[in-house]
Amino acid sequence: MIIQELLNVINKHVPFSSSESWDNVGLLIGTEDSEVTGILTTLDCTMEVVDEAIENDLNTIIAHHPLIFKGVKNITEKGYGPILKKLIQNDINLIALHTNLDVYPKGVSYMIGDQIGLKNMSVLDDKEESYFKVQIFIPDKDVELMKSAFNKHHLAQTGEYSEVFFQSQGKGQFKLSENANPHIGQSHKTETVYETKLELMIDGKDKSLAKQLIYENHPYEEPVFDFIEMKKTSRIGLGIVGELDKTQSINEFVEHYKEKLHIPAVRFIGNKEAKINRVAIVGGAGIEYAQLAQNKQADLFITGDVKHHEALDAKMDGINVLDINHYSEYVMREGLKSLLEEWTNQSIEIKSSKINTDPYCYM
Repeated sequence: MIIQELLNVINKHVPFSSSESWDNVGLLIGTEDSEVTGILTTLDCTMEVVDEAIENDLNTIIAHHPLIFKGVKNITEKGYGPILKKLIQNDINLIALHTNLDVYPKGVSYMIGDQIGLKNMSVLDDKEESYFKVQIFIPDKDVELMKSAFNKHHLAQTGEYSEVFFQSQGKGQFKLSENANPHIGQSHKTETVYETKLELMIDGKDKSLAKQLIYENHPYEEPVFDFIEMKKTSRIGLGIVGELDKTQSINEFVEHYKEKLHIPAVRFIGNKEAKINRVAIVGGAGIEYAQLAQNKQADLFITGDVKHHEALDAKMDGINVLDINHYSEYVMREGLKSLLEEWTNQSIEIKSSKINTDPYCYM
């Protein structure tokens, strides 16, 4: 497998287009036609992680946090320069899966929830997305050509099903003027043609492409078609909400969490006498979703990087918050390894990094 094929596999499951506009995901360093000798998954790409990849003869690192993020103006012996130079000198490819992995249904928040044993997990910040039902009226003999055009661009797909169409037959009628340039029929004569109504579903983002394909492949001067906009709950979204096997006190839950994630310390905000059963999680820094968690009846909201005034606001609003440190996202190393093994049918050696990249010392 080459890098471009790996990127295609990842994009199928965790689309790079689902990342935030400010993010930097995809291939950050490397060559699309280079052969993948092995993959190392990591939260952060540090010098120690690069050395780990070299020692294990793995030429591709997939990190959650982008190494190139704020914009690199120069590569020197300071800052991230030595890491970038070492990656390039050793022909190591670097791929980032950041906010697109965050909104993946079994992404980072799900991985944390799974680690602590949450059940019945669902997306916290679920959103609606647009899609279109497309109806095209086309002569019977041209139907397969039109279907082929949509299949070539992977538009007639629903989940794991491809080439998804419905067609019904009928009889079309039209009369041509003398200025028409018809595919079928003669001027000033009413024509009837056996036609097929071809129907398919497309994502909202594919509307322009679908319209282009209709005009390119329909035999008529004025093809007849409809785009009917519809809404559905998006498959992706940030955070998760789930339930514990049994109700726990704050102290019981905190000790359980620290044990399962090997975290030395956490910070709690709220009512220490509360009982915890329903838990919401946004990995990384997501305090702005605390109110949404409360609206979804979560007894506790888990996130990281909570600032002083954000903590005061949550306490005033009666929201229980557990600040778990941004590094808790490290569970994605093993979680992403499992996903990649599934997506690639274990055709490539994949390891999860053993390097602790937490910048903090707990004293």
